[in-house]
Amino acid sequence: MRGTTKQQDSMFSLRTPGDRVPKDHPVRRIKDLADGALATLSPTFDKMYSRMGRPSIPPEQLLKASLLMALFSVRSERQFCEQLDYNLLFRWFLDMGMEEASFDHSTFSLNRERLLEHDVAKQFFAAIVTQAKKAGLVSAEHFSVDGTLIEAWASLKSFRPKDEDKNDKPPPDDKGNPTVDFHGEKRRNETHESTTDPEAKLARKGNGKEAKLAFCANGLIENRNGLLVGLSVMLATGTAERDAAIRLLHDSVPGKRRITVGGDKGYDTKEFIKDCELLNVTPHVAQNITARRSSAINGRTTRHAGYEVSQRKRKLIEEVWGWMKTVGGFRKTRFVGRLRTELAAYLVGAAYNLLRIARLVPA
Repeated sequence: MRGTTKQQDSMFSLRTPGDRVPKDHPVRRIKDLADGALATLSPTFDKMYSRMGRPSIPPEQLLKASLLMALFSVRSERQFCEQLDYNLLFRWFLDMGMEEASFDHSTFSLNRERLLEHDVAKQFFAAIVTQAKKAGLVSAEHFSVDGTLIEAWASLKSFRPKDEDKNDKPPPDDKGNPTVDFHGEKRRNETHESTTDPEAKLARKGNGKEAKLAFCANGLIENRNGLLVGLSVMLATGTAERDAAIRLLHDSVPGKRRITVGGDKGYDTKEFIKDCELLNVTPHVAQNITARRSSAINGRTTRHAGYEVSQRKRKLIEEVWGWMKTVGGFRKTRFVGRLRTELAAYLVGAAYNLLRIARLVPA
């Protein structure tokens, strides 16, 4: 029998947004893990807000909204708030009822400084790593480190000489998209900077690659399941990856137990090897041997079978960068400045860890 379209909606409904989400949906497990991590941050949230005045949007909702944006590839906060009006899964994930109004996209901007001041994103990321450690998913001995470039929210047209006099410049032919001819001009970070984001640096990942204004995102993973245990965003300088690796090893891997860390050829320098030895770390980095230089790694390290295992496992971090850039929408930052970009990195990295933990740990 052919069904007919109902012309009038019912006035009352006894269904909740959670009833519309399948019982075996993977987001249910992610929500449980995220709520558990946020519960540990409740004392921090109490310090962030005054006990007087009008109630604000709960910080738990803002953090979980950032997780949804990464998990479902929502490209902007404005688009997320638009979808929140009709997406029942989003409303259930944020513990919102059917009649509750969606918040405005400006709520994210108004609360971002407060989140930065109290280092909330980093604490949230650390709480999720603690959950993984309690579940026995994190190796305590073997790690890998790597860095990647995150494109800055700035155009190459904004990369202008530092000593340029703006009063002597002719008026632009198009104020929205002016024509800029920089062919034949040597542009370097020492003499130029972006007028949009002065912290963004001109960098390229390798020979033959195009140079872009970017930040350097650095990650430390454990080699058992490829979970992120450390994350940072630094200025894209020539030594940013090695400097960040030492900092991550010092901050994210406490204890005096000797560990190993895998890495690519960019870490094969005498300074990095020396810094690792001071931290009681055995560097299992790839050897960078050319006709003009020898490797800083000697045969006492490369002869062991564990070195070959570390070289295979270190490639797991490429899967992290791939997910964060394609699914998590972190190929190009949506924010100006290193601190705001780092805040976004912690939230996208937390979303990746939650997705991995939900798959590895049964409900």
